[in-house]
Amino acid sequence: MSVVNQEVLQSRNRIKGEVLRGFGVLEQGKVGWMEKPAPQCGADDVIVRPIAIAPCSSDVHSAFELQAPWLMNRILGHECVGEIIEKGERVQDFEVGDRVVIPCTTPTWKHPDIQDSYHQHAGGLNTGICFSTYEDGTFANLVKVRSADMNLALLPKDMAPETAVMITDMMTTGFHGPELAGVKFGDTVAVFGIGPVGLMAVAGSALMGAGKIIALGTRPNCVKLAREYGATDIVSYKDGDVLRQIMDLTGNQGADAVIVCGGNDRTIDLALAATKNGGTLVNLNVITGVDSLNLSMSAAAALVGHKTIKGGLCPGGRKRMERLIAVVQAGRVDPSKMITHRFRGLESIEKAFQLMVDKPRDLIKPVVLLD
Repeated sequence: MSVVNQEVLQSRNRIKGEVLRGFGVLEQGKVGWMEKPAPQCGADDVIVRPIAIAPCSSDVHSAFELQAPWLMNRILGHECVGEIIEKGERVQDFEVGDRVVIPCTTPTWKHPDIQDSYHQHAGGLNTGICFSTYEDGTFANLVKVRSADMNLALLPKDMAPETAVMITDMMTTGFHGPELAGVKFGDTVAVFGIGPVGLMAVAGSALMGAGKIIALGTRPNCVKLAREYGATDIVSYKDGDVLRQIMDLTGNQGADAVIVCGGNDRTIDLALAATKNGGTLVNLNVITGVDSLNLSMSAAAALVGHKTIKGGLCPGGRKRMERLIAVVQAGRVDPSKMITHRFRGLESIEKAFQLMVDKPRDLIKPVVLLD
């Protein structure tokens, strides 16, 4: 027997007899604990035991708002750092015992669509987000990661797992806003909503060289952190008409880039009005509960001003994670500042998830540590 096959056999013995236990959607609108057979590790895959996981607003949407047969009896979660306990025979760059950062977007990287499209959608819309949609997610004792060599990144020894788990979704998603908007040196950026994604959009805009960064939000801890991440101005609906405030701050021109990270269907209309002629509106927000988006005539007429509307699912994969890890290691951004609630033990994921449902005023981001 080869050395590689011995390693594979030994790793398989580590989970022999275990069952998959996780927290997820039992049926639409009903969440709870479930048990299933342990995941099978393919030749290119690994099985990971989580050491840090975090719930997300998307988990709440999946549980209570979205309707799809593949979401039923599905373990939730897509933000995870863990330790490899089993590896497939074709995995070359990672070993059993490695601690790894797992992006929320994990495509197979083998679909032909990747050659001429976005990896997030290779094979269909949003198919790169397989955790908690097409496959069981990370709120579990065992997690299977497809295409391990292409999707995983090593957790640096000097980086806390709770810091790294903020990279897996919040940081990559927030940074994608200014990327899509093409933020340039000196641009004015307005960020609608300064929850964790919005805060990372502020930080990403600052790193890309934005000049004035206007953050829209009211929660004191979020406002404070937005300023730490680079916001120069804060706009609140409590201080009057939001659009008027943005126009006053931009010489009645609007922002070069507007990034929507919160709000509802009406926010798009407002954000488009706040976008400068020739500017770009980027939507990162998941909008649910409506069948259509309606633009006011004034906003629609503004489209003759060469405004661009974009939206996109966050990039994933190994290189993306390694680049964001490098940003954190260099001290450019500390995403762990967003963590407001810490829990320990897999069972406490239920409490952390409920926080995302209730959204108490002091919440930014919860994390569950299992190490």
